[in-house]
Amino acid sequence: MNPEEREELARLLPSPGEPVLTNDRHDLLEDHLMRELTEPTALALPELPELPELPALPALQDVATTPARRARAPRRRFAAIAVPLATAAAIVAAAVVVGADGSEKVTTDADAVDLLHRIAEVAATKESVPVRDDQYIYVRTQGSMKFSENDIRVLREASWTAVDGKREGLRRVTVLVGPPSRPRDPFSSYSKGTHDTRLSPDPNVTTYRELQALPTDPDALLKNIYASTKGEGQTRQSAALEKIGDLLPDATLLPELDAALYRAAAKIPGVSVVPDAKDYTGRPGIGLTFKERDDRTVWVFDKNSLAFLGSTDEALLDVGVADETGETPAA
Repeated sequence: MNPEEREELARLLPSPGEPVLTNDRHDLLEDHLMRELTEPTALALPELPELPELPALPALQDVATTPARRARAPRRRFAAIAVPLATAAAIVAAAVVVGADGSEKVTTDADAVDLLHRIAEVAATKESVPVRDDQYIYVRTQGSMKFSENDIRVLREASWTAVDGKREGLRRVTVLVGPPSRPRDPFSSYSKGTHDTRLSPDPNVTTYRELQALPTDPDALLKNIYASTKGEGQTRQSAALEKIGDLLPDATLLPELDAALYRAAAKIPGVSVVPDAKDYTGRPGIGLTFKERDDRTVWVFDKNSLAFLGSTDEALLDVGVADETGETPAA
């Protein structure tokens, strides 16, 4: 086939679906989709009107996680400390300097770096949460998954991940916007309603205990992240930023690490401020975006407390520690 024929064929093919959820969460969901094609479909609850938290289903399907990086490593609350934001007056773009050879060199905006350090200072004031090995890290988020141009499903996900990574966890996906369940639908686990799957122990998934072992010196932490993401992303900076974004939710239970992640991000060029950002659910805040981030995802923070709200692609709704899977942590 010559290049012209190949190009013509490519135009005729439909565009592949692409996730709006973070990459690792999408990898886990995609793995489950593939299992749906070869195994009996998962049991689903009937369509429900509103569903913050629902009881576990009687029958669950085992899901082996993929060896890819997860956006679901461990996940959050801040003290309500008001921090003045001089950066909120106008959008501050990262400066691009054109060198003598015509190449662009990204420089970091000082106000954006200052904001990251302010966020780190607030994060460091949180109280550390005592966590036992027999407990679970509970995280609840909301995002979407794109199956086609006309089929974008809104998902609310709650997960319970074993602190030590040695026991089964639970993922509860509630499809808020999506088609109803249909007979022989290979994607029935993503039809409207609530669907539970077991999370099998996986050595490739970052556990809460492994998060605790990460260095809290920003330079050492960034070096560690560069090493763990080597060969990923278009650049090492974009891969590092994606990794940091993946770790932020779980890390909010670890104040020193949480602060170190923001300080490490401040060392990556190209950060800029979005003064009037909104997370996926529409909660307003102040945002940060990076030129090096492939998808230009915006991290969103409450303007008063600087609490991490999630991003424009995925809202963080709750984080805590639970004694049992399916149990919602006390407020």
